[in-house]
Amino acid sequence: MKNKNNKGVFTAICTAAATHRFLTAATLICVAASVAASLIPPLLLARVIDRLTTGVPLTLTAALLYFGSLALEGMLSSAQEALLVLFGQKMTHALRSEMSQKLIRLRTDALVSQKPGEVAARFSGDVDTVEALFTTGIISMAADACRILSILAVIAVKNTGLALILLFVLPIFAVFTRRVQKKMLSAQLENRRAVATVSGQVPETLHNIRTIRALGAEDYMERRYDRSIGESYAAVEKTNFYDAIYSPIVLLLNAAVVGTVMLLSASGNASVLALFGMSVGTSVAVINYISRIFSPIESLGMEIQTIQSAMAGVKRINAFLSEEERPLPSDNRTVTHGGDVVLSHITFGYGEKPVLRDFSLTVKNGEQVTLAGRTGAGKSTVFRLLLGLYRPDKGKITVCGADISDITDRERRFCISCVEQHFSRVPGTMLEQITLGDRRITAEMAENAARLAGIDGAIAKLPDGYNTVCTEGMFSQGEWQLLSIARAAAANPAVLLLDEITAKLDAATEARVLAALHRAAEGRTVISISHRVYKNSGGRTVEIKAGEA
Repeated sequence: MKNKNNKGVFTAICTAAATHRFLTAATLICVAASVAASLIPPLLLARVIDRLTTGVPLTLTAALLYFGSLALEGMLSSAQEALLVLFGQKMTHALRSEMSQKLIRLRTDALVSQKPGEVAARFSGDVDTVEALFTTGIISMAADACRILSILAVIAVKNTGLALILLFVLPIFAVFTRRVQKKMLSAQLENRRAVATVSGQVPETLHNIRTIRALGAEDYMERRYDRSIGESYAAVEKTNFYDAIYSPIVLLLNAAVVGTVMLLSASGNASVLALFGMSVGTSVAVINYISRIFSPIESLGMEIQTIQSAMAGVKRINAFLSEEERPLPSDNRTVTHGGDVVLSHITFGYGEKPVLRDFSLTVKNGEQVTLAGRTGAGKSTVFRLLLGLYRPDKGKITVCGADISDITDRERRFCISCVEQHFSRVPGTMLEQITLGDRRITAEMAENAARLAGIDGAIAKLPDGYNTVCTEGMFSQGEWQLLSIARAAAANPAVLLLDEITAKLDAATEARVLAALHRAAEGRTVISISHRVYKNSGGRTVEIKAGEA
């Protein structure tokens, strides 16, 4: 039995990349081709200008080659962006699929301990950061690094002196860019926090509006809003300041490098000319390369920041994927048709203190048993154990002739089912509310279950009958409970569990639900929970005491 999934983010991504190997290969090839294509236009432009300055007429072939290289560069750049987006979508789809499967396989105690908001954030925000890690992060950073090195190599061949200057200037520029980006990121985070504070105050105000009005606290709330908005505005101003100073500095640095090289190349010193001398065409090409090299350096800083931010998301997703999974039984059919339920010497607790201690219960096929006891005695715990949500610390549970741990997910619904206090509505039609997408339960079986529960008349009155999309307010609470009975009875289970289903119903609705339960219980083993024993429930009553020994 598999208890743990050792897959992590990178394993899942590598598996997905191998599955989509043609897309992966095409993306990498396109990125490499885009980098190579970006080097060609300046070189061709240099040849064109050198021919013109020496009096050689411009040929149509030369012009077509130059403009063709520009078109090729543009097409490859667009293709790179499109393939990176597609690649990222495939990777995130694979990762979300892996996480969805993991969510279903988690142990019940692990599921209960998860905060819904945090899990949702991992499925959305954290997965999006992982997509950025592999697209605008690692792949883009590798492409920009190759672009910078390639440009430096070409410049070194064309003008050794300029290459030496750039080797000195570029690290300084990179450090400056990184510091500015950190300042901008810090300001952006401050803005997000301030905006989040303002957004949080809106529902707070709506929720407490009666108190605010009654106490005349409008001015106080307004001051809170103004303070948060002021903090947001200050952060935005800080971001705008760094953005405003960065671009002019980049332009000045670019101009300074170009101007220095041009002055040195125009000097009459032979040693200087050996390092900086170049033709007119080469000068144009070099100037073009210089303008191209600053942009990827700027991007590198953002890409490093993206990778750093994404790694936090990777750690959170890895922690989720490393959660212990519930043990899965083999897929061999072990369930008999009988409805016997046996709990033998069960000990179980959610913490150090056991809820049940050496508890035993035997319910024969077709028997009706009501579990009674005060809140916290362990009645609901018995149900959770019977449904396989938890495993006992000690003892053994058999249902329908099989150990509860050996009943597969596919078998369970046809063996044991539960009617809960609150109906859990799923997206879809009325038919899907009953079948829950189980193809083994036909439309005829679902309709028979609805008739048994006494909810078929209400469904028939809906615009599209069983094909009507289910919405929250279409039924009363009692009708939802009847639908819950239909859902439980649809698979014709041998054992039926009833969890306080009439606790919040009025007398008339309660009677209707109990009548439906009486019909659904016929021929089945029934175990119900009640804080009080219904006089007309029939069968026997078993009282559970807290920590029963």
